[in-house]
Amino acid sequence: MRRSKNILTEEEMALVNLLMQDCQSTGDIQTKLKRLFAGTIEQMLEAEMEEHLGYEKHSKEGDNCGNSRNGYNHKSIISDYGSSEIAVPRDRNGGFEPKVLEKHQTRTDEIEQKILAMYAKGMSQRDIEDNLREIYGADIPQSLISKITDKILPEVNEWQNRPLDAIYPIIYFDGIVFKSRKDNQIVNKCVYSVLGVGMDGHKDILGTWISENESASFWAGVASDLKKRGVIDIFIACHDNLKGLGEAINAVFPRTKHQLCIVHQVRNSIKFVSYKDRKPICADLKKIYGAVNLDDAEYALEEFREKWVKKYPAILRSWDENWAELTTFFEYPQEIRHLIYTNNAVEAYHRMVRKFTKSKAIFPTDDSIRKVVYLSVKEITKKWTMPVRDWGMAHSQFAIFFAERLVA
Repeated sequence: MRRSKNILTEEEMALVNLLMQDCQSTGDIQTKLKRLFAGTIEQMLEAEMEEHLGYEKHSKEGDNCGNSRNGYNHKSIISDYGSSEIAVPRDRNGGFEPKVLEKHQTRTDEIEQKILAMYAKGMSQRDIEDNLREIYGADIPQSLISKITDKILPEVNEWQNRPLDAIYPIIYFDGIVFKSRKDNQIVNKCVYSVLGVGMDGHKDILGTWISENESASFWAGVASDLKKRGVIDIFIACHDNLKGLGEAINAVFPRTKHQLCIVHQVRNSIKFVSYKDRKPICADLKKIYGAVNLDDAEYALEEFREKWVKKYPAILRSWDENWAELTTFFEYPQEIRHLIYTNNAVEAYHRMVRKFTKSKAIFPTDDSIRKVVYLSVKEITKKWTMPVRDWGMAHSQFAIFFAERLVA
């Protein structure tokens, strides 16, 4: 039989015995805890008042000292135990400013943390308001919830501008679209995420950038931002041929190789293919990107051309135009290939972000998007405790292929 891990001290046992008196249910215990919480806060306030005045309550030392107690103000404070009425002592000079319960404070830090946790899980402000009312019997308006979540904006800015590693063997680029209000209209805003794999093999979101449209100048700003934050070199950049991205990266990191996402390329290739042709075309495309080496891939491409060029010339046009960056992964052994041939790492991250944000149909501002994405990043990256699969072998190959850049 397992023993309980909740071993209590004598003081804690005394408190348990006190709570058990006249309690018939968990609700009774909760009510007692609520009274105990309020009573403890009031005792701490009385102790602070004594320290402020310099004498104990009812002591003659306070006669003609120039200041004295002046009754109480009553305020409601929301805690884990619900809404409690607290008597806050006053002094005649009005100089008493308690630390345990600050002026204008109406809730404990634990409540704020719960609000942020619910917000991070994708709950709307209305849902948070309803949940707090149901759990704590207290009304916290949406405007206050918004102010509480706004407190993390400095943290968001600090995270977005934090120093980065000098070298990233792999960086993935991709975007996720949200609907936002702008000038009384609903517009699409794309949050572009940069996911990096460090030399230790661990994934990290290096930053997020919001834009209504992608362009070379936008990506130039992103690349410059990464450099300002300490990135010196990127070995391989994986992306979905985002407009202007390749040129922008090479303007700042000229030695970076580019690998276009094979999965996106195949998906785009069969977008307008008739249903009966999809299966054979996918099989023939797999012969190209699944080839052992570049020569075999080029041979498979020519076979595909002979078979399908008359019926689907657009497919061949796309593969021809992007061939150099679609086949970068053939330059490396399998340990690196499986990490760079697709953008799946950042797409999987975006799928998790969507789970956290699915209840928010429309965001009122860019800051509201930044807040929820940042909180999502915090939740998602908690699970990124292990290096990417087979990183030991991949690291050895990177050390061979990029030896001179690792030394530099």
